[in-house]
Amino acid sequence: MVSKNALKQLGQLGQKKFRKEHGLFAVEGNKAIATFLAHGFQLAHCFTVEKDSQNSLEAEIITANDMKKLSNLSTPAKYWAAFKLTQPNAFVPQTLNLALDGIRDPGNLGTIIRLCDWFGIYHLVCSTDTVDCFNPKVVQASMGSLAKVHVHYVDLSSFISQHNLVAIGTAMQGENIYSTTLPKKAILVMGNEGQGISKEVNSILKQNISIPSVGSPAAESLNVAMATGILLSEFRRKV
Repeated sequence: MVSKNALKQLGQLGQKKFRKEHGLFAVEGNKAIATFLAHGFQLAHCFTVEKDSQNSLEAEIITANDMKKLSNLSTPAKYWAAFKLTQPNAFVPQTLNLALDGIRDPGNLGTIIRLCDWFGIYHLVCSTDTVDCFNPKVVQASMGSLAKVHVHYVDLSSFISQHNLVAIGTAMQGENIYSTTLPKKAILVMGNEGQGISKEVNSILKQNISIPSVGSPAAESLNVAMATGILLSEFRRKV
């Protein structure tokens, strides 16, 4: 039986410093937990408020009140687990690569990780000031895709130069994505939700592209995760 002190420590995994201290991160929901298990992540703890005869997960039963203390959801899932933190596999350049510069919203990062999984991008490169991919809100928004996408935190400008990738940014005044020629072995850079791409990274971009608006009057902007989905779809269609 898990102790109250252990539950208290596990409930701290919502904070990055405690994830690092304990070497663990939280996953909620039986489907997401099963996905991480299927991709080799090492399970440290698994709890449930009620055993499901249709579920093969080995989980310890805890009270609904204890589950609320562990969960980061307003309505806790039936299953909660803690997995050991891992380092991503070595970066392998693909025909299409993606980098995030200063993305701060956990929901955006989680959705983008899910998009990477959908479009076959298995290495996501992030600036060091991008939100932690093991943040519970990121894990939840990724819907299990974090188990399949390797997330690298790096100095972006140095990384792009080191791997000799053609860096393409996004800007309102950039070339129309639907009519421009897209290079192979490119890395698409998506910038911060409010500030866009940093000056340092912007200085090494070879090209800027944009998604044209046809609305009248046009919306002010697109959410970064939404824009990423549109751009990845067009890249996949052309490259």
